[in-house]
Amino acid sequence: MNTADRIKKMRKLTDLTQEKLAEHIGVKKQTVQKYESGIITNIPSDKLELIAEVLNTTPAYLAGWTDDINDELRFENIFPIETKKFPLFGKIACGKPIFAEEDLESYIEVGTNIKADFCLKCNGDSMINARIYDGDIVFIRKQPMVENGQIAAVIIENEATLKRVYYYPEEAKLILNSENPAYPPYVYIGDELNQIRILGKAIAFQSDVR
Repeated sequence: MNTADRIKKMRKLTDLTQEKLAEHIGVKKQTVQKYESGIITNIPSDKLELIAEVLNTTPAYLAGWTDDINDELRFENIFPIETKKFPLFGKIACGKPIFAEEDLESYIEVGTNIKADFCLKCNGDSMINARIYDGDIVFIRKQPMVENGQIAAVIIENEATLKRVYYYPEEAKLILNSENPAYPPYVYIGDELNQIRILGKAIAFQSDVR
């Protein structure tokens, strides 16, 4: 049974006309007719999801991936994702420090396993050896200090940058290292430390498939 037959079957089981189904999914009746006749075979995924919702079934069933009307495909290594939203506050430099934008731009939705307070969009290539690239979203947990070798969002005189932090209190010295040999470390000693503030620890990042 192909997708066209399954849509027609489920529509009749739910006692819907082609016109009513069309109204629910935001298309013309003629489009539903083409779905059910097989004239249109490449149904957009968002429309297939809507059809499945209206017809009390699943996209997997309509697409022919399973013969179970009510259950999605299940595999041992595929797990459902619970998500939550994090506020996205401007950009952070992965290179030379840039102005710390504090205006809320939007929200980023990711899995609840990320224990962060907010996120920033990366700008530049200084952290590429840590697999953090230009345009990636980095998630920050607020804390005033991090352990040596950890990556943190650092404020330098109202400018923000993402760097690996090394602090030596006995020498009153702070070193901020990039993850790209093209960028030299930033070194601050003595009173220069007064211009530095750790905004928080970078605990995760979100990247597009490359």
